[in-house]
Amino acid sequence: MDTADAPEIRTDVPGTFAHGVLAERHPALIARVREATPYPPVEQRALDALLSEITRGAVAPLPREAHDAERWVAWGGDAYYGGTWFDPPFLWAESYFYRRLLGAVGYFTPGPWRGLDPFAPFKDAELRGGTVDEELAALDALAARPEVERADALLGAALWGNRADLGFRITAGEAEPDGADRLVADDRDRLWGLLPPGGGPDVRVHLIADNAGRELVPDLLLLDHLLRTGRAGRVVLHVKPYPYYVSDATTSDATAALRRLGAAPGRAGEAGRRLWTAVADGRLGIGAHPFFCAPFPYDAMPDDLRAELGSATVTIVKGDLNYRRLVGDRLWPPTTPFASRVAHFPGPVAALRTLKSDVITGLAPATATALDASGKPWRVSGTQALVQVAGAGA
Repeated sequence: MDTADAPEIRTDVPGTFAHGVLAERHPALIARVREATPYPPVEQRALDALLSEITRGAVAPLPREAHDAERWVAWGGDAYYGGTWFDPPFLWAESYFYRRLLGAVGYFTPGPWRGLDPFAPFKDAELRGGTVDEELAALDALAARPEVERADALLGAALWGNRADLGFRITAGEAEPDGADRLVADDRDRLWGLLPPGGGPDVRVHLIADNAGRELVPDLLLLDHLLRTGRAGRVVLHVKPYPYYVSDATTSDATAALRRLGAAPGRAGEAGRRLWTAVADGRLGIGAHPFFCAPFPYDAMPDDLRAELGSATVTIVKGDLNYRRLVGDRLWPPTTPFASRVAHFPGPVAALRTLKSDVITGLAPATATALDASGKPWRVSGTQALVQVAGAGA
């Protein structure tokens, strides 16, 4: 690949988005984790040590006895251990921070804190909030609309996720809100062209999830619609194998969202019960491949995952982090063709993303010029979104 005009995003330049994540967001997150769960002294000291390390110390390796110590060495640890946290590429430093945070709270260690998601309090509060009830109630109004409108509304809800008001998306039947928020690239028609109603039992859709909570709920509703209308015969929801990036969805988060849907009244409850049945009979699969927590772009995915996604009619890739991994975490010129950046992907792929980081590809020249001329931080503000599709027949 030609990366001469696209430097890898790093964290060593003060004032950049990436530097701010390591210098400000990660220390603040450690404080939030401590406040949310009554960890005992051993775990508190470990969190204090991690805070000291990421702000003033050198990158330390995982303990030798850690189950994945050798894996992280192979994933680049030898090149970065001993240096500062601002030496590695942004993607590697972020991923390793979350692995170290889990280690500090005993997530992988035998004992009473093993397997306890340190981000669960934040996820649970969002999923149980009354706002979700209001949003799900909007599904009842959507039922009378034509199928094409319902499909676009549900796709829009999945696109904007917890950035936006799901109820507005559904009742308005729009994929983006009014005002400054808008789609900077819109391949919705190409996506639906790959998934016509009644496409048959052989149509397979894989969805690589991003966040849990309010964002995962519309993802599940979209999958339910694909199954119910025959746009897909089988769907697979890919989640993280362990807690990652604060709000990223795990299998536990997926089952919690299914329970939340199933307990809701009206159309939302019906969808939740259909999805529960679909898991039981195999039409809705759930995957959690270790690579989804790896510090690499998707062009480095292992052969088994490549074969699985290569069998899909289309893979829908959700969210900002997945987009960075899909196209490569680099400062591409914004008009770089999206298709050229995802040519490595093993099958047709659709990106649904609200922009929250610097990476962007596939913009029309006029769009890129207008956004830059606005003087606003459009790449990282979460006020812009995109639907981009590439692959055979797209």
